[in-house]
Amino acid sequence: MKKLNRYYWLITQVLIGISLALPSLVILSHLFAPYSETWIHLRNTVLPDYITNSIILLVGVGLGTTFLGVGAAWLIAMCEFPGRNFLNWGLLLPLAMPSYIIAYAYTDLLDVLGPIQTALRYVFDWEVGNYHFPPIRSIGGAIFVMSFVLYPYIYLLARIAFHNQSIDLIETGRSLGLNSWQCFWRIALPIARPAIVAGLSLALMEALADFGTVEYFGVHVFTTGIFRTWYGLGDLQTAAQLSAMLLIVVLALMTLERISRQKLRFYDQSLNLRVRRHRISKYVGYFCSFLVFIPVCIGFFFPAARLLVLAIESGFSSINLEFIALIWNTFSVALLASLLCISLAIILVYGKRLVSGKISATSLRLATSGYAIPGTVIAIGILMVLLTIDRALNIFLTGSILALLFAYTARFIALSAQSIESGLEQISPSIDESSQMLGVTSFKTIRSIHFPLLRGSIMTASLLVFVDVLKELPATLILRPFDFNTLAVKTYELAGDERLSDASLPALTIVLAGIIPVILLTRNISRAGED
Repeated sequence: MKKLNRYYWLITQVLIGISLALPSLVILSHLFAPYSETWIHLRNTVLPDYITNSIILLVGVGLGTTFLGVGAAWLIAMCEFPGRNFLNWGLLLPLAMPSYIIAYAYTDLLDVLGPIQTALRYVFDWEVGNYHFPPIRSIGGAIFVMSFVLYPYIYLLARIAFHNQSIDLIETGRSLGLNSWQCFWRIALPIARPAIVAGLSLALMEALADFGTVEYFGVHVFTTGIFRTWYGLGDLQTAAQLSAMLLIVVLALMTLERISRQKLRFYDQSLNLRVRRHRISKYVGYFCSFLVFIPVCIGFFFPAARLLVLAIESGFSSINLEFIALIWNTFSVALLASLLCISLAIILVYGKRLVSGKISATSLRLATSGYAIPGTVIAIGILMVLLTIDRALNIFLTGSILALLFAYTARFIALSAQSIESGLEQISPSIDESSQMLGVTSFKTIRSIHFPLLRGSIMTASLLVFVDVLKELPATLILRPFDFNTLAVKTYELAGDERLSDASLPALTIVLAGIIPVILLTRNISRAGED
């Protein structure tokens, strides 16, 4: 009976893993599909632009996020200066701001009719066209926006790496005549390189997955090309082939990130004291505060303030029955997705604990692989899967809430699984063994014992999934039912119509919800005793 119970768990894990990975597997299979006339047309016209712009975007965002993240991490970890305690967690605030919302805010600020250029023309008596101002709607603008949104991925991992380095290494370098800059460049930076590369890989995957920013700025990359090929040309197969090319790059970055995380294990602080922060002079300290505060202002406070001003100027006119319906649609589908992710994650993670082995571990990895994959790619894969099912069973799943929930679950179940797995590791396996000896079933053990003990992890996972579903744009655009809008979709549509004042309130709602994961992350860092 015990062996049969384990088989049930294993079969369930495998089915869940394959189901959630199926959209990505279907997309990869199109690498070998015959090329259509649409593909040949794209190859001869816009495909070179997709490749070139994607490379430029990755290089630009990589350099920008590395400079901002590593620089801020080094100052926070190594120096004591005014405002450090706030900036230690404040540098994470841009994570609450989706890049497409920052793009809308800075377009309003920096465009020709925006307040900054209007003020410059008034002060210097300039005329439109008689001066040069860097265009925000460009690939340079996209790099600027994404760099200030995504640098926290590098900052967080690099700060921990710098903070945990042995004081013996730094002191030895100083005894050999190295100054602070040389200690950083020759000792601290090489040791922290795995952490930096891991954060950089995450930032680049987010940059590749972005749709709203590049679409609004008119930058032709793979995500916009996939959407236009499906939505504009109606060619799902060619959209899948473009998705397969993008997915290969994402898988390469995922591999790089996984290798980098494995190398993080070579840090060993068990026998060494950690680096002590340096107290610097008053004026140098204020200068450091100013430097570190710049990314927080550009990545969070300036765009948030602009959205708030726009909402106030519009008299909060967006608050009406339609806005209430938007909140209901968004929050209800986010809640359903959270419950689904939590339920499946518990089955996967507990199943791995109950039935250890390669099959169980592989099923969990397959199920959670979707988080790094762009929402556009997952949506196209799901469309192809559901269209096949619709034709075979003569039903209609495409364009339904079920399709949307499928996409959200495939994309965000990794957040639930990671949080629950972390919590489950704190529970001794002897509890499970005692339950089995008393004849208690696995499901009753989960319900009566593990669920109460995992309440904190489950709540954290639910909130993370809930907020990420709120912010998800491309998958919602492609798979939503007819006449079904969410806050993200409505913000995108209003901004696309240049109605930024009307878009400000739904955008602010998303930002306020996005602060929740930042608070959770800050609390977890504090509990871990990093400082």
